[in-house]
Amino acid sequence: MLTIDNELTPAALLPAIGRMWDASARCIDSIDRTWNPEEGSPVFTVAGQYTAQGWTEWTQGFQFGGALLQFDATGEQRFLEIGRRQTLGRMAAHVTHIGVHDHGFNNISTYGNLRRLMLEGRMPHDAAELGLYELALKCSGAVQAARWTPTADGGGFIHSFNGPHSLFCDTIRSLRSLAMAHLLGHRLWGENDEPICLLRRLLQHAEETANFNVYYGEGRDAYDVRGRVAHESVFNTNDGRYRCPSTQQGYSPFSTWTRGLGWVMLGYPEMLEYLACLDDEELEPSGGRERVETMMLEAATAACDFYIENMPTDGIPYWDTGAPRLVLLGEYTDRPADPFNEQEPVDSSAAAIGCQGLLRLGRFLAERGDTQAGHSYFQAGLTVLRTLLDEPYLSTSPDHQGLLLHAVYHRPRGWDHVPAEHEIPCGESCLWGDYHLQEAALTVQRLAREEPYYTFFGPSPPPILAPS
Repeated sequence: MLTIDNELTPAALLPAIGRMWDASARCIDSIDRTWNPEEGSPVFTVAGQYTAQGWTEWTQGFQFGGALLQFDATGEQRFLEIGRRQTLGRMAAHVTHIGVHDHGFNNISTYGNLRRLMLEGRMPHDAAELGLYELALKCSGAVQAARWTPTADGGGFIHSFNGPHSLFCDTIRSLRSLAMAHLLGHRLWGENDEPICLLRRLLQHAEETANFNVYYGEGRDAYDVRGRVAHESVFNTNDGRYRCPSTQQGYSPFSTWTRGLGWVMLGYPEMLEYLACLDDEELEPSGGRERVETMMLEAATAACDFYIENMPTDGIPYWDTGAPRLVLLGEYTDRPADPFNEQEPVDSSAAAIGCQGLLRLGRFLAERGDTQAGHSYFQAGLTVLRTLLDEPYLSTSPDHQGLLLHAVYHRPRGWDHVPAEHEIPCGESCLWGDYHLQEAALTVQRLAREEPYYTFFGPSPPPILAPS
């Protein structure tokens, strides 16, 4: 179980965050200098060097978006130029990519960050360029929303690259693409000029994920533990009925792939923050603000509670809660994780994603008046982030292109590099782990410096109001 440091403050992490930005600058410069675009997007490191993995190009936005976060945090102009130049030169194909569920990863991290930085006055205002960013975000949201499967209960979901039967928990964070497009006044047009509300689809997908990918300890099946997350839910596309849980990158449909847990932990609090931008009337077709927020809060708190209760004491998870050789580690949740063990790998990228979810959920609850729960979740997020900002997780080698060590991509397929002296993967990085460590650090840095709170929809979110 995570041991939460209730005295830790954002300001106390600033020195470690500064060291992380120094290491991050080295990594970004190295990748920019050596990366060959013809090989595809960098995905994970092998012996410290970033390599591609042809599956989908879902990490390209983290490559260029990471440079934009680096500029945001440090003000170093060259990183803005890297992120801007590469976004304008290479991201257009991702805007119109109809074959993936990853628009929130690729396009919010690039076009979205550039729009936010311009609106915050961090880069020169250019109306034409801002219009380009916003057009890309409108198109991305609509393209993502068009990847739609209706369900028997009258809802629907954005289906994964596996096909129309497949609802991934990962996609909860691609809802940002629909959110941004809706915020910009855009909609999707269907057959016979039918207008399709992007917000409505966002909320329907969020509800189906909450209903079928997140468990609440209510006896849904023999493995219904509150907060457990299924990577994938499978539906019968003939009638839209739910069939079963599944997984692609986890060990079992009945265990929890911890990176998928992290996506749920972060996706729902982000959407709760976004809802504060909207008028109550916009939420009425989905049952009203109270119903929508209750659904999202139940999913977020269940997942975050599961994380706190089932992780090692330092908050770094092993890659799956049902990984078969975990039993050989004994009571592994009673001590810090061991990334160098020879039984099952940890996944630091899951921690980088999940800690930001804990931070955002904690802030959301505190601002709504639930100060005790808010403080607990927020401190849990700070505690995990502190672990990630130090060795053995923060890379200190000048020859390693990764920032966050001991990440795992696809354990079942055996894609991750196993060093010669080890039996399981360790010591390597992935681009989403690096990016989400940067993002969590930027969030805390801004809070510590009393700067505008960082959100994907920026530049300054409205206050979160308590329910009446």
